[in-house]
Amino acid sequence: MLRKLATIVLFIVSGFTIVAIGTSSQADEARWYKGNLHTHSLWSDGNDFPEMIVDWYVQHGYDFLSLSDHNILSRGEKWIGEDQALKRGAIDGLKRYRARFGNEWVETREKTPPTDTPDAEKTTEIRLKTFEEFSPLFDKPGEFLMIQAEEITDHFGSLPIHINANNIAELIRPQGGESVRETIAKNLIAVQQQSQRVGQPIFAHLNHPNFGYAVTAEDMAAVVQERFFEVYNGHPGVNQLGDETHASIERMWDIANTIRIADMKHPPLYGMGTDDSHNYFGNRGASTGRGWVMVRAAELTPEALIRSMEAGDFYVSSGVTLESHVFDSEKQTLSVVIAAEEGVEYVTEFIGTPVDYDNASQPVVDKDGKEIVATRTYSADVGKVLAQVNGTTATYQLTGKELYVRATVTSTKKHWNPSFDNQTEQAWTQPVGWENRVQD
Repeated sequence: MLRKLATIVLFIVSGFTIVAIGTSSQADEARWYKGNLHTHSLWSDGNDFPEMIVDWYVQHGYDFLSLSDHNILSRGEKWIGEDQALKRGAIDGLKRYRARFGNEWVETREKTPPTDTPDAEKTTEIRLKTFEEFSPLFDKPGEFLMIQAEEITDHFGSLPIHINANNIAELIRPQGGESVRETIAKNLIAVQQQSQRVGQPIFAHLNHPNFGYAVTAEDMAAVVQERFFEVYNGHPGVNQLGDETHASIERMWDIANTIRIADMKHPPLYGMGTDDSHNYFGNRGASTGRGWVMVRAAELTPEALIRSMEAGDFYVSSGVTLESHVFDSEKQTLSVVIAAEEGVEYVTEFIGTPVDYDNASQPVVDKDGKEIVATRTYSADVGKVLAQVNGTTATYQLTGKELYVRATVTSTKKHWNPSFDNQTEQAWTQPVGWENRVQD
């Protein structure tokens, strides 16, 4: 059951306000909201119409959704050829669109080929509806919320650097930079500047750091403007598990947070979970229903959701549902209660780094002994499994000798739409117990 509102502790670090849960009490009026903050449509490189995509998430029990297309907002006039959608893998896209929303809603036009190609056939183009047009079809106070977003799609050299900005008011152009870290920082600063200028909260997070192996754990730790990143992204091409020379994304999380807390005296990163969906026709490629966030908020508004996520009052899921997860700052306990499914077994790992950890690290080298761009290799003390509990309830008693503690819950249930081989459903809580180790 939900109880009194949690006290929050504010940390002012490098001009940014960092919020952390301070007690185990919970709000009577708060509830859990399920949402995906990273999704693509025909406005950029997705293969279905915005309304069809939103309708899928509504029908599958989500409470909020962002369509975060690359370097574009769903504004202005944009037409797309039916053949373009088909090339991206759409199946009877226009037919399905008309069947769901009706001929009066769907706008088409015939495009005549140029006169110098007389053998070419006419093609059908469809006007993409804008955010202002399609969001009222789904927005229902307290039931479903559309959030305007953009995936700011930048790069440093050949390395992709992508930042999602949710609850955005105006388009933000990629800012560029002279390094990976500067590119991340400049884009995050641009988001913060817009937020301050327009007077509304904008939630920014770093996307898929292992996509193209562009971002290392050390990069993530160093950029103090960064507060959130995707610990789970459902796109099968983002190298979730890493490889023989690159750390997994979850391992990167522990490395970055250890560096932040131990060396920088800076608050840790909070993890995000998203679909990064592009395909809405079957389960091929980057499809739906793989990862999301569960946010505990007093109401279903952008402001309330962002406030809760900034306070760390949310968790990441690829299928496991938590009835509760509570950090009691007085008792120094982190407790997890799992909403169990029949026939499914669960193991909760409490993960953290000891204060007296072995901080030795080595660069990763290729077969010729040359250092490559990759997260360094660290000791097993970093992101150590402090305790493992089988069953549907688990509690860890902090000793005061941890830099932080978080929980990963892994089930035996196979993911219905896996993004990697042998994937089972999981959930991840945010790091706690670090609050007295950072500079305020």
